[in-house]
Amino acid sequence: MSLPHAILTALLEKPSSGLELTRRFDKSFGFFWSATHQQIYRELGKLEQSGAIRALPSETPARGQKKEYEVLPAGQAELAAWASAGQDPRAMRDPLLLRVRAAAVVGTAGLPAELRRHLALHERQLELYEGIERRDFPPERDSEQDRLRHLVLRGGIELETFWIRWLTQALETVDGESGTGAE
Repeated sequence: MSLPHAILTALLEKPSSGLELTRRFDKSFGFFWSATHQQIYRELGKLEQSGAIRALPSETPARGQKKEYEVLPAGQAELAAWASAGQDPRAMRDPLLLRVRAAAVVGTAGLPAELRRHLALHERQLELYEGIERRDFPPERDSEQDRLRHLVLRGGIELETFWIRWLTQALETVDGESGTGAE
């Protein structure tokens, strides 16, 4: 149920065409709520049908012209109700954690390489997030909107930091068991 809310949020931040929305999802929203271009366009149609958004009138209507969407009062009310409602955290489901658990009963062959691969991925993601933080959140950007957006980014930074720490410990544990550090 969160994709329509992500789209409503993005459109309230800035009315956009479907193409602009997909680009924004690729650059920011997608870090914490991914969606394919097809999913976004399908959801735009549903939101428009429900009266939550509308396509802005075009000065020169033409076939194939991109539509720019804006949120209507019903869409803003739906987003406000959703944002203020409670929701339990989701249980973590991560295939890597399951692989580590399986290695406890079948052996660690291949596991160190997979742990190193994941470590490198998380290190790159952390570097990306920290670059975004430096670029987009200088100290003088201190509005409530900026603080809340920065908070979301900080959540991503903290998650990547957790994974880097955990993967480093996992590698020390697995390498310590093999006694060689080699695979």
